[in-house]
Parts: sequence; C-alpha cells; structure tokens
Amino acid sequence: MEKYNYFKIIKDFIYTTIGTFLIAAGVVFFILPFKVSSGGFTGIATVFYYLFDFKMGYTIWLLNIPLFLIGFFRIGKYFFIKTVYATWLLSFSVDFFENLNIYTNIQDVLLSSIYGGIIIGIGTSFIFKANTSTGGSELLIQIILSFKKNLKVSNLLIYIDSFVVILNLIVFKRLEIGLYSFIVIFLNSKLVDIFVEGVNFTKIVYIISEKNEEISDMILNDLDRGLTGIYGNGRYKKEDRMILMCVIKKRDVSKLRENVSKIDKNAFLIIQDATRVYGLRLLSLKPNIVIKKQDKFSFK
Repeated sequence: MEKYNYFKIIKDFIYTTIGTFLIAAGVVFFILPFKVSSGGFTGIATVFYYLFDFKMGYTIWLLNIPLFLIGFFRIGKYFFIKTVYATWLLSFSVDFFENLNIYTNIQDVLLSSIYGGIIIGIGTSFIFKANTSTGGSELLIQIILSFKKNLKVSNLLIYIDSFVVILNLIVFKRLEIGLYSFIVIFLNSKLVDIFVEGVNFTKIVYIISEKNEEISDMILNDLDRGLTGIYGNGRYKKEDRMILMCVIKKRDVSKLRENVSKIDKNAFLIIQDATRVYGLRLLSLKPNIVIKKQDKFSFK
C-alpha cells in the first residue's frame, strides 16, 4: 500500500463498492432465478440456495472464512483488507437485493444469462481496477500462487469454474443450466478484458528490409511513431542486418503496411497483438493515464 495515498485508497473502495453492487445485481436479478451459475463461490452458493434454502450472501461469507484465515498470512495486508470488505459487501448486497423481491420478469433464460454475464463482468472489472477481489476463486488463486508461483492463473480459473458448473449439473440434472452457466462465465471474462485491458489493442510490428532508413523516416514523420533498431543475423545468408520494431495503434496497421509496400515490396513484416504496452505515447505505468509526448528514436 502506498503510504498516505488517501486518494488511491478512497478510489479503490469506491470502485469496490460499485463493483460488488453490480455483481450482486447481476446474480440476483438475472441468473439466480434460473439456477444458472456464474462460477466461483457464488455458483456454489446457488447450489446451497436451492438445495438447503440457505441465504446466498450468508453462504458466500461462510465459504470464504477459511480462505481469510489463510490469506491473512499469505497476501498483503492492504489487499486482504480490501478483499474482506468486498466479500462482506457482496454477501450483504446479494441478500439485500434478494429481500427486495424485485423480479425482472424475463422468461428467456438465454437473454437473462447474457445480460447477467455482462453486468457481472462490468462489476468484476471495477473490482479488478481496485486491485482486489470478492473472495472466492480469486482469493483462492492468490493463495495458491503464494505457494506455487509458476502456475497459470487462466488454468486455475478454468479448473475452479468448471468444477462449479459440473456441480450445478450434478445437483440440478439439467444440461442446459451448465451451458448457460458457461455463457455467463465467458461474457464475464470478456467484459473484464474489455474494461480492464481496453478495446484499442496495440500492435507490435517487426520489419526486415533493405531500405531501413526510408521506412524509418516514414514511421517517424508520417505515422508520428517512434521505433527501435534491433541488430540481428540472417542465418540463411549469414548476414548481419537491422530489424525495425515499432508499436502502433490498430488503426494505423493498414497505413503502415501500404507505406512499407510502396518503399520496399520485398519487405518482411511480422505483426503481433500487444494488449499491454506502457510508456512513451501509449499507456503510462500508472493505469489509465496517457502520456502525450513521445520521444522519437533514430539510429545510424
């Protein structure tokens, strides 16, 4: 935690509050009435809700208590405090919305699953932006990673969510519930990608050409982008040559490709996706802040 950074603390808790309310609304109003699961501990709480008539919020809180006891010693104190707050608020919000007895009157399970997944995804994005979690699978993964740092987060999420969906299938004995649950989980993850990473993904372009200087001038002046020269060795001809590398917005890819083709029709281009690029004229290391000025690099 950044000491005395009260603005960041307030922002984190505001984002956490908004996120938990949205998640709770998506669960209670859209997916709970159809027994659909959103994965994680919320999905397990759905099973307990219909099997034993347990309050969902109460179940979510109870399931997280063992993780809190372990997490207190394994994760950072600030993250732990925010996670406890988010989990408590989610538990409270789920029961609060349920007690309102408000019904959306949506009869289409697919439509309800789509909108539920979108709302939960937006709420989860706020949670991620606050660098916290609502307990459950996210907290479990943080604890697992504190012991085994080489495990992939995406794989762990798939295992946990798949287990919860299979549990729903076994309990409710309806295949369509599992299929709708996967729709909710998929939309949730995609919305998080969009809101956290952004939709304007950048591209990394590598250019190999005999006309490096002309292409460099075009990128620097026409596209107003910086670039870097990387020295490499072509193994076919055993020749040293320079590889140009630049990072551009997706909208500039076509223009770059056309301009390179005009300069050197034999140029070799490699274009890759880059979802996280910080510094220069892109994102700063401080999230959601754009640096206005870009230094231009040239080379001999």
